Amino acid sequence: MKGARVPALLAGLTAALTLAGCGVPPSGVIQAGVPASGLSSPRATPPVPGAVPFYFVRDGAPSPYLRKVYDPADLGAVVRLLFDGPTVTEAVTATTELPRLTAAPDVMIDDGTSLSVRLRDKVPRLSHLALRQLACTMAHVPLPSAVAPADTGQEGAVPAPSATARRALGAKSVQVVGDGWTVTGSADGCPAPSG
Repeated sequence: MKGARVPALLAGLTAALTLAGCGVPPSGVIQAGVPASGLSSPRATPPVPGAVPFYFVRDGAPSPYLRKVYDPADLGAVVRLLFDGPTVTEAVTATTELPRLTAAPDVMIDDGTSLSVRLRDKVPRLSHLALRQLACTMAHVPLPSAVAPADTGQEGAVPAPSATARRALGAKSVQVVGDGWTVTGSADGCPAPSG
């Protein structure tokens, strides 16, 4: 029995010296937080990906270019992607009038038909064509359809809509606020996305 304790004590002493040699002070068990409880709730569902028509400039006018977006309901992410400009493939036929952003914009739905975008960095006033790109894109962002409160599941969870239960945001006007300027544009007359 005594012979078995000596190797265990030596192993513990070696571990303590190794940790102390690395600058890590030895400590006892530290209690913090609640223990992990396993997987997340089975009711939690990820956002449904969707095809978003991003409007870039083709032949001098806004034209839709469909892209797959993980969460189209994240309007701030959609606006950032639009301001990032066309992809390499899209750039073969498209350009943009929108400037690159260095800070994420604040995006708010004011009511059922208008949207506000506040640009946080010093961005020059948007041109009419740039504003049309933004207004057309935001008018056609697909969002999950609203689910009536009566359709909520157990514990108030709202079931995820099917991929076919989608509607466009339908913002008819977009107001963009920059550093010392404000412009408002309309989505009237935007070409409809195909596909």
